[in-house]
Amino acid sequence: MRRYFGTDGVRGRANLEPLSPETVFKIGRAAAYIMLQNNKEVKTILGKDTRLSGDMLEAAFSAGICSSGGNVLNVGVMPTPGIAYLTKALSADMGVIISASHNPYEDNGIKIFSNNGLKLPDEKEMEIEKLLNGDIDNHRPTGKGIGRIINATGFEDQYLSFVKGSLDGYINLSKVKIVVDCANGATSYIVPKLLRDLGADVIYYNIEPDGKNINMKCGSLYPEFIREKLLENNADLGLTFDGDGDRLITVDEKGEVRDGDFIMAICAKYLIEENKLPNRKIVTTVMSNLGFDRAIEIMGGELTKTQIGDRYVIEEMLRTGAYLGGEQSGHIIFLNHHTTGDGVITALQLLNIIYRTKKSLSQLSKCLKKYPQILVNIPINERRNPNEIPEIKKVISETEKKLGNSGRVLVRLSGTEQLIRVMLEGRDKKKIDRIGREIAKVVKKNFK
Repeated sequence: MRRYFGTDGVRGRANLEPLSPETVFKIGRAAAYIMLQNNKEVKTILGKDTRLSGDMLEAAFSAGICSSGGNVLNVGVMPTPGIAYLTKALSADMGVIISASHNPYEDNGIKIFSNNGLKLPDEKEMEIEKLLNGDIDNHRPTGKGIGRIINATGFEDQYLSFVKGSLDGYINLSKVKIVVDCANGATSYIVPKLLRDLGADVIYYNIEPDGKNINMKCGSLYPEFIREKLLENNADLGLTFDGDGDRLITVDEKGEVRDGDFIMAICAKYLIEENKLPNRKIVTTVMSNLGFDRAIEIMGGELTKTQIGDRYVIEEMLRTGAYLGGEQSGHIIFLNHHTTGDGVITALQLLNIIYRTKKSLSQLSKCLKKYPQILVNIPINERRNPNEIPEIKKVISETEKKLGNSGRVLVRLSGTEQLIRVMLEGRDKKKIDRIGREIAKVVKKNFK
């Protein structure tokens, strides 16, 4: 098992391992060192979300890059997909975002993009890990060989122009009332300007980050917040982003939460009907609902599933030539528009469909009927694979026999948090609730 990198970069409690300034400095050194193998110079685009520890870790990572002889263009607060875009647009060798996405403000993380705007593949992350455990102290440039840091602002407008380019021509949202939750995160400075330019009647919430309120009972993990505001304001649509802007969860005009499965199903149906989805391929993860599988089948689409993590979805999309993919959690990828999941582009694609079809979100959502699903998160202190523990393997096997073809069970170690996640799906809600409690009890017993 890897020590530093999980399913979405390095993540943990800021100022503790592996997110201490000392280790982050080493990660920066190692990442730049690897990039230097193919380049005489290394240019890195570096950004962050709004959490308090961002300045500290940004400084440590930048120092590490400079220590290896690389240069840093520091663009300040920017959504994660904005860094992916700028990395490619500015012909940088590497893009880095200091962010823990949907996690609380005490946490932080590091996500690294290669020069093509894609997240680093597993093998590159493993190379970095090996260098952290090894010794690259003999690589110590001095004099003019030391890198430099350039602080720059004003790239928000360039990113906004890019995301607007994903629209299918002109749309006018003057008749649409939207409530938006920016989670006090990186979209707080982006989304208000974007939707205002499109003429929408918008009410914004959580757009005043103070370093400690990012994701605090708001954003994509707390859609009940924007649901309450939607009903309170009698709005047509609710949009809620996560802290770094790569996820989107929506709420329809009736107050029903519509997650990534619904968004993908709506987009797939529209694109297939408009003959704008080459080969009709869609990629998602094993977390997507069985109802989503059935919906894509009815539409005439071809579905492929991967392990958890949008990076694996993107890898499969590149392999199969799919344009649309994503996760139930709200990471949606439109590969013909961007190289990574982008909550802002996802919002625009959905608004485009609402405008073109003249249908409400609740009407569009009828294309998917979900199976009952439960998710139990179990806090742990020790990171072990639950599927390698005999007693847990046994209860999973017994559950699979009970559910048969009418449901499924998934028990996994979270790649971003100190949790074991237990997911069950089936036609009978009471049955899966009971079985879920039984499995959770066995997991807790083995992770005391």
